Amino acid sequence: MKTAAIYTRVSSTQQKEDNTIGSQVSALLSFAEEHGFIVPEEYVFKDEGYSGAVLVRPGLERVRDLSAEGYIQAVLIYSPDRLSRNYAYQVVLMDEFASCGTEVVFMNSPKAETPEEALLLQFQGMISEYERAVIKERSRRGKIFKARSGVVSVLGGAPYGYNYIRKTDERAAYYEINEEEAKVVREMFRMYTEDFCGIGAVARTLMAQKIPTKRGDSKWERSVIWSMLRNPAYAGKACFGKTERAERKRITKPFRARGGHVKQDGCNREKPREEWIEIPVPAIITQATFDIAQERLKSNKLHSQRNTKVETLLQGMMVCSECGYSLYRTYTETSAKKRIYYYRCFGSDAYRFEGVRKCDCKPVRQDYLDEVVWKQLVVLLQDPTLIQREIEKRLEETRKTSPLLHQKTAMQKQRGKLSQSMDKLLDAYQEGLIPLSQLRKRMPELQKRANAMDNELESLRTHELALDQRLQLLDVNSFTDQIGQNVNQLDIGAKKKILRLLVKEVVVGDDIIEIKHSIPLKEGINAQNDKSYQLCKRSDLTATVEPVPALLLR
Repeated sequence: MKTAAIYTRVSSTQQKEDNTIGSQVSALLSFAEEHGFIVPEEYVFKDEGYSGAVLVRPGLERVRDLSAEGYIQAVLIYSPDRLSRNYAYQVVLMDEFASCGTEVVFMNSPKAETPEEALLLQFQGMISEYERAVIKERSRRGKIFKARSGVVSVLGGAPYGYNYIRKTDERAAYYEINEEEAKVVREMFRMYTEDFCGIGAVARTLMAQKIPTKRGDSKWERSVIWSMLRNPAYAGKACFGKTERAERKRITKPFRARGGHVKQDGCNREKPREEWIEIPVPAIITQATFDIAQERLKSNKLHSQRNTKVETLLQGMMVCSECGYSLYRTYTETSAKKRIYYYRCFGSDAYRFEGVRKCDCKPVRQDYLDEVVWKQLVVLLQDPTLIQREIEKRLEETRKTSPLLHQKTAMQKQRGKLSQSMDKLLDAYQEGLIPLSQLRKRMPELQKRANAMDNELESLRTHELALDQRLQLLDVNSFTDQIGQNVNQLDIGAKKKILRLLVKEVVVGDDIIEIKHSIPLKEGINAQNDKSYQLCKRSDLTATVEPVPALLLR
């Protein structure tokens, strides 16, 4: 009797959950008993969730090792496509097993003893490969068509904050806002965009409040919050096709822990934003809040505290006027072992560019430069006229972008359609097209909806007036007085928050400092910069130029 190994494989998670691999093992064990094969318990290998297009699989690797070491004389497999769906891989594996003297026996395929049977086996392998390619392409194009048609079922489920309502005979699948989870989402975005909390602080707050995740766990991972802050579905635009399969380039720690084996020989890579397909869903937050969160994510990636051991005011915001490279903080030591910190241009380091300097910009003392920029910023904030103009602009933009305005406009359109329906119904009765009984049956329902809509419109007008009153409460003079009193009590962290809000970048030259901020000093439009900032949604960026004293340069 021959010693044999059993190899089985399923490619999808659904097949794994349905225990189809168990049915393969049971059938192969019965087949081995009938044909006189001995299969030790440890020689039953299962690759669950591995694609047939991938050659490197843990179970298959072990079978190949046993064959090469001469421990088995046969390999029992349910069908050729379980070995591989790629015909070229099938040929490679069959030749390898044959060279080791191992017989490959397919339960649902004829034994290739004659040329005709070998040809039939080859045809089965090619048909399996063709079938896989056809299914994959049809599935891909079908999902794209559904996504462009606005069908949410292609997304595979709903993120935190929504309930996924399955399709029925009457309507397609859709997202429904889960009010309890939506409150958490709004609070998460508020903490990140208004309180300037980091992702770690948001995670700690949610865990301290014992708020459960989507899976019911109380532990919030930072990666989960990061992905939620980047999910455009919360602003009403769920996106399909955000990632694509790509070749794996990085050898990660989990990859090494698995002995170099992965279920898929590749990884997900984010596609360009313009290639995403948007699907309308109910919005939990405003688009303005979502845009601010994206700006903060981009900024925090550059200005994160993990990028520096000692916080400085301007680190990550300086640009050299000569070469365009950024400036970094470094230090030198005096004879008394005292450290003097200064900012230095990357382009002035010859070792970075094969011994040739790109820039002749001189180093700048860190403490002096920080002081000059901060003083200029305080002067800017203490100008009542400038602050008043900026507040008026913010008030106007808030009114235009307020969700109450959009909701009110939509409600007015619906109210107009209801009025038209009621008028058409009356006209039809007057023309004798419908009887009085039908008019009495249909008109009360329309009137009831119209009255409910009128009440909602009145409530929206009340909220709109309350919002205008709250926006007008700020006293500019008291604000500037408070700035002057509290400016010297701020620590470096608070100063950095203010600086990130008001300043885009600081251009450093040999004899000047150019501070590009987002509060316009005079009326004018910079057509070369269309990027938006939190204090000024329009890009009226006017540079403030401050001469640098000679003592700044070392």
